[in-house]
Amino acid sequence: MIEFIDGKIAYLCNDYIAVQVSGMGYQVFVPHPFHWSDEEEVRIFIHHIVREDAQHLYGFATQEERDLFRLLLEVSGIGPKAGLAMIAGGSPRQLVQAIQIEDLKFLTRIPGIGKKTAQRLILDLKDKLAKQGWLDRFPEMVETTLQTVPSGSQGQMRLDVIDALVGLGYNEEEAERAANEALQSSGVENMSAEDWIKRALQQSIRTS
Repeated sequence: MIEFIDGKIAYLCNDYIAVQVSGMGYQVFVPHPFHWSDEEEVRIFIHHIVREDAQHLYGFATQEERDLFRLLLEVSGIGPKAGLAMIAGGSPRQLVQAIQIEDLKFLTRIPGIGKKTAQRLILDLKDKLAKQGWLDRFPEMVETTLQTVPSGSQGQMRLDVIDALVGLGYNEEEAERAANEALQSSGVENMSAEDWIKRALQQSIRTS
């Protein structure tokens, strides 16, 4: 199997790049073809799929992207096209975080990923990502989030709080930060969504 390709970009297409290596050109399907430039010297990390009627190369700028793509393909209903769309829709850190905190809103923004598929991703990969050490790769974001964000119904409440804050004029980044800071300072014991919103607003005023 092919692990990576070192070569030069011969040309770019809408969904793949042509990589020239020692006089040969390889068609490599990638998440962001136009992130590269013609004639650029590259190393592309490869996932090689062999079928009876075809062989396809899927390429990624980093080994993390390639490894996460392979995990996504293990989920029922996620094929190479959907896997590429997911890698294109967020960095590995963002995707791992979204799965760990069960952020359906983020996942369903990705083209081709509906609510049922997003729920299946969470069900199939949440524990697997932790067991395979993916959380250790992003300690600055993922571990902090896991310490401060509750699971289950409280996780859904957090999403409702963020939506409410966005409705009050916050952008999504500000809303998420305010919700997490309120949670960190107050905890979630017996706290309603309304109380959480009030504390997020108070926390935001204090830090502004």
